[in-house]
Amino acid sequence: MSEQDQRHMKRALALARKGVGKTSPNPAVGCVVVKDGRVVGEGWHQKAGLPHAEVNALSMAGSEAQGADVFVTLEPCSHTGRTPPCAKALIAAGVRRVVAGMVDPNPQVAGKGFALLRKAGIIVEHGVMEAECRAINRPFIKHVTTGLPYVTYKCAMTLDGNIATVTGESQWISCLDSRRYTHRLRAAHDAIMVGVDTIIADNPHLTVRHVKGRSPLRIILDTRLRTPESVTVLSESMAHGTIIATTESNPRVHLRYTQQGATVIVCDEYDGRVSMVDLLQKLGKRGIQSILLEGGSRLAGEMLQNNAIDEFIFFLAPKIIGSDGFAPFTLRGITSMDQAIKLQFGQIAHSGQDIIVHAWPAEAACSPA
Repeated sequence: MSEQDQRHMKRALALARKGVGKTSPNPAVGCVVVKDGRVVGEGWHQKAGLPHAEVNALSMAGSEAQGADVFVTLEPCSHTGRTPPCAKALIAAGVRRVVAGMVDPNPQVAGKGFALLRKAGIIVEHGVMEAECRAINRPFIKHVTTGLPYVTYKCAMTLDGNIATVTGESQWISCLDSRRYTHRLRAAHDAIMVGVDTIIADNPHLTVRHVKGRSPLRIILDTRLRTPESVTVLSESMAHGTIIATTESNPRVHLRYTQQGATVIVCDEYDGRVSMVDLLQKLGKRGIQSILLEGGSRLAGEMLQNNAIDEFIFFLAPKIIGSDGFAPFTLRGITSMDQAIKLQFGQIAHSGQDIIVHAWPAEAACSPA
């Protein structure tokens, strides 16, 4: 990898990041077109259904794309979906070389885009800054290879490890900067998940408010359908974006939610509660690629013990509550340190007066780049 190739791929990555959280179910992709050492075209995928990054970059480059080098974070697609194949657009433009960050894991592509380019006589290279290219599309990669959504657990906690006081009060542990960061996270995910106890106790909006961005779908885990019909997430303006996951199979009982516009998903039961495995499979089949888990300690503990959390984001506030508070996870069966669930640290940064800690399961396939 030459220094120039790396520099252009870094720029393609910067462009791709503009689309993170906005392109689902498609990946976020950035593209740079270079002719005689000059950048003549740039583009990124802005939204599903709109032109892909390569098409936008070629449009900017115009006739200068002829004989140019193209740097793209992901293998150009070879199939026709909502837009035509990007590999064919590159061939038609007459580019000389295509440098890609990674192979597209989508079975519909998976090397077929490269094969089309090579057949047309275009030089193809890939694997340039691959770890960084994979990192920006973790949800897409997991969903397209497993059918399951990528789950990010987020919580605000005091320095002594509590997410609420003994009375259940948690507003506000984190500072305003951290709450804004949380709303950016919400805007970047397809859905946000909480348990029915959180809905009953806090009546949250589960929307994006502190920043600009779309509000995600809302998923409520409610084994016995205890969600009050009067809560905010079932209001006239929000119910259509709310999913209630339950084990209650009687459609007559569902009516009080579906008549308001909500969707009820019936899941298998495991240990007296909604089966996390079955729920995630059903959500994945609905095209949900990414979930921000903001539930309480019981839901978070169940997800953790089912190995269903792919990424952790902790907001540590410089506050102390004491031993009567609530811990982030309710876990069963851990009696010694060698049974502890092990994580690896990623980025650690400041957020106002708080500290943000990113972590991944120690054996995660999608660990930090």
